[in-house]
Amino acid sequence: MPISLPKPIASYFAAEKAEDASALARCFTGEGVVRDEGGRFTGRAAIARWNADARAKYHHTVVPLSATDSDGVIVVLARVAGDFPGSPLELTHIFKLDGEEIASLEIR
Repeated sequence: MPISLPKPIASYFAAEKAEDASALARCFTGEGVVRDEGGRFTGRAAIARWNADARAKYHHTVVPLSATDSDGVIVVLARVAGDFPGSPLELTHIFKLDGEEIASLEIR
């Protein structure tokens, strides 16, 4: 059964599935931030590079499993599989939205 996600987050996971780093970056505000693996990536160009580099390194897939919304923070549990130790893993994706765009994403 598909889970219900706000449009920008659904678009993020659709771009991830399509392996389209540019479309994924367009889900963010111009000053959007991603925090992942100890790094911080700010702005659409940096976010596109982060995603393309991660895909080249890990050849990963991401499947959202569940989502909760609490005080404007959307927490998505997703199964991430790829070329890395312990694959697949369930990782928490913490999204903050700004209107119809993603302001920030932290992956833990």
